[in-house]
Amino acid sequence: MKTTYFRFLPKNCNFAGFMKRIIPLFILLLSVSSCSFFKASSNGQPTNFNKIQKSTDYTFKLQMAEKYYLNKDYNHAQILYDDLYRVMKGSEHFEDIWYKYAYCAYYLKDYINAENLFKGFVEAFPNSPKSDEMDYMRAYCFWKQSPKYQLDQTNTTKAMGFMQAFIAQHPNSDKVKEATEIIEKCRAKLEEKDFEAAKLYFNLRETNPAYLKAASLTFNLLMNAYPDSQFSDEYKLYIIKSDYLYAVKSLEEKKKARLEQVLTDVNDFNDRFPDSKLKQEAREYQDLANNSIKQL
Repeated sequence: MKTTYFRFLPKNCNFAGFMKRIIPLFILLLSVSSCSFFKASSNGQPTNFNKIQKSTDYTFKLQMAEKYYLNKDYNHAQILYDDLYRVMKGSEHFEDIWYKYAYCAYYLKDYINAENLFKGFVEAFPNSPKSDEMDYMRAYCFWKQSPKYQLDQTNTTKAMGFMQAFIAQHPNSDKVKEATEIIEKCRAKLEEKDFEAAKLYFNLRETNPAYLKAASLTFNLLMNAYPDSQFSDEYKLYIIKSDYLYAVKSLEEKKKARLEQVLTDVNDFNDRFPDSKLKQEAREYQDLANNSIKQL
């Protein structure tokens, strides 16, 4: 019976010649595959990541961590720096390892861990020329965790506080301008949240007139908390509106005193915001309050 092993070959195929051509090609493919799987560095060390991580040659491991870091492969760099951080404490390389280890966490958006590492660096190396940068980055991590104004603003408050502390401790730093800008952004976000809370009381006025009193008090607190706000005239107008609507819904014996409070509000508005675009609207409430008093 004829063998079927080589039926795929042409009838007049020179098998020996065919094999002479295919064998070198096969060897070349094996060689390329082997190199890609198990590369070697210039000093003969393997660069397969698992073998790098298991290596006890910490000089080599540090070199590879640097290479990953420079190539922005922060996942692999962080793993190696984590090993090095544990075994190279006190060495001449430890400060730089800590510095880059902290930044790996930051670039990987692990801001909680990054903040702890930046803080720890400042405590461990208070005289380092990088300590003011690390101090700033610690505060900046809180800013990166600051959510939309509708959510809890604990990290926003912390970011603002740490940025203020940074400016006080490093008044000559080139980061002072950026820190000041972030403080303003934090303050604006907190103000927006407080404004929405105050406005909520005003918007609920139809369900219970007591919300108007709460709105007036909350907008007063808002003005006191942000005395330099560009929206102060708007907050004052909300106070005027709240006090007027609360007055007209009050018992007869209390209306006059509460309407007179509206007139006091308007006078205060005119004194504080003589150029406000909302001045005409404030005057309308003044007229409404005067007319209501006349009708009592």
